Amino acid sequence: MSGLGRFVEAELDRPVEPEVAEAARAVAARLRGSAVLFYGSVLRTGDLDGVLDFYVLRDASVRTGFLSRHLWPDVSYHEVVISQRLIRAKVATMQIDTFTRAARGESLDTTIWARFVQPVALIWADDLPTRRHVAAAIADAAITAARFAVLNGPRHGGAGDFWRALFRGTYATELRVEAPGREDQVLSYDRGRYDQLLPLAWAAGGMAFTNTASGLAPRPTPAQAQALAERWLLRERVGKWLNLARLAKAAFTFDGAARYALWKVERHTGLRIPVTPFRERHPIVAAPGVLWRLWLRSVPR
Repeated sequence: MSGLGRFVEAELDRPVEPEVAEAARAVAARLRGSAVLFYGSVLRTGDLDGVLDFYVLRDASVRTGFLSRHLWPDVSYHEVVISQRLIRAKVATMQIDTFTRAARGESLDTTIWARFVQPVALIWADDLPTRRHVAAAIADAAITAARFAVLNGPRHGGAGDFWRALFRGTYATELRVEAPGREDQVLSYDRGRYDQLLPLAWAAGGMAFTNTASGLAPRPTPAQAQALAERWLLRERVGKWLNLARLAKAAFTFDGAARYALWKVERHTGLRIPVTPFRERHPIVAAPGVLWRLWLRSVPR
């Protein structure tokens, strides 16, 4: 096993709270998943009062519709009671083979490899071959991200300089509105982790580089540099449109959108709005009424 493989295996095995593990299994059972990845802010903070972020991966035996196959992932919101505690989770679901191709950079998508080069735990997999499949995909995500960090980053610098430039580039490509310095917040979780990961990913991906006391310097061949530039240009051209299409899809297919939105309203404003059958069935139609109540609450009396 390569150095990158050992790094990924150790990270995927990180311990999590028992409530997280139980919630992951419950969600996987609901969605007929074969593996569950845990990532995001709660992984870093351990705050179970927040919303957990899961990726549920399905094998090819689970049939999906046209939109799910071509405009992934499907997004849903789940509430699970574990030991009398309500656990909330926002869940993205997709086919494991599609996830693997995206992690390798074989699609025009940037979101999968950019997200899963960040810390992640593999909460559950239904068998050892599935676990190995997912671990290999996470390693591929690191290799893909590290290659594009060469294109976006400086000619010479610290590992953080390359990751910072990569995340800025993906935010712009994905039409994501992030506060200035968001990439530094991502890195600050564990700068040593990212310092270790970059040379491991370059080595595993066949990217030559020098590593001296003054920093890292990648040495791509002319063919590698040209291929990276061409691939990135395609992603810049279609990335925003792809993510707009995903947002449009989510507006009509986000299962549990009303519950998720009303919980966010209560968490951030203190205003409790009941989840009615109408709001659950028609979250977009119900949204103006919720906004009206928020506005009335903000008007001085």
